[in-house]
Amino acid sequence: MADLTTPSPDDEGVARTARLRTDVSHSARIWNYWLGGKDHYPVDEEVGDQILGFVPALPRSAVADRQFLARAVRHLAGERGIRQFLDIGTGLPTADNTHEVAQRVAPDARIVYVDNDPLVLTHAHALLTSAKEGATDYIEADVHDPEAILAGAARTLDLTRPVAITMLGILNFVLDTDEAAAIVRRLLDAVPAGSYLVVSHPTTEVDGEAMKAAVEYWNSQGSAAMTLRSRADLVRLFEGVELLEPGIVSCSRWRPDTPDAEIVEVTHFAGVGRKR
Repeated sequence: MADLTTPSPDDEGVARTARLRTDVSHSARIWNYWLGGKDHYPVDEEVGDQILGFVPALPRSAVADRQFLARAVRHLAGERGIRQFLDIGTGLPTADNTHEVAQRVAPDARIVYVDNDPLVLTHAHALLTSAKEGATDYIEADVHDPEAILAGAARTLDLTRPVAITMLGILNFVLDTDEAAAIVRRLLDAVPAGSYLVVSHPTTEVDGEAMKAAVEYWNSQGSAAMTLRSRADLVRLFEGVELLEPGIVSCSRWRPDTPDAEIVEVTHFAGVGRKR
């Protein structure tokens, strides 16, 4: 007889669908809209267009953020020899997801994705692919609960060996900077020296007044509230790690593939640091 206390995958899918709010915009879906994807609803397009009224260049920032992720993962898997990645705040699948970039360089790389958005969960099967030499897993957890993240990640990753912790566009949903820094510290405390922290974050450093107006509008829509941070705030998130060159910069300026080309500053700043 089936254990009725244990939900089947189909039951879990129904529960996730029931949790979807198609009447309230969501950051992952708006990001998907700006990136030209199809996994969004009319409310996301409406709010996304309203935000573009404040900062028309945000789609460029979305693209630069994804390109930064690819460059950082490629660098860590290639030049730094990292074989384990903990991607917190996965978002909706796009081209060049973390496992795809890492396993192109190192097929034995192991990747754990973390998110708590129902729509992202329904697309988890698109992420749960892997080169046969490596592994990919997906866990449902909230950035505010690092203990749950670490417990879930430990099923796939060996936390006694170096791990690259990637947190792109997620710490902006932790409104208190002290709390955000404490979450980062707890995650880094769980992994050994030689691990890496990869962060991108919307900032006040570019188009500051327009970004503040856009975030104020966003927070008025009933979605998860977010915040902007200055460069000094972002430095706090990297306390205790050694920042790789060029430090905390606009996503577009972090080790660009064509450094001689003209580079446009975008509204997301990023950095990569190594735990000493």
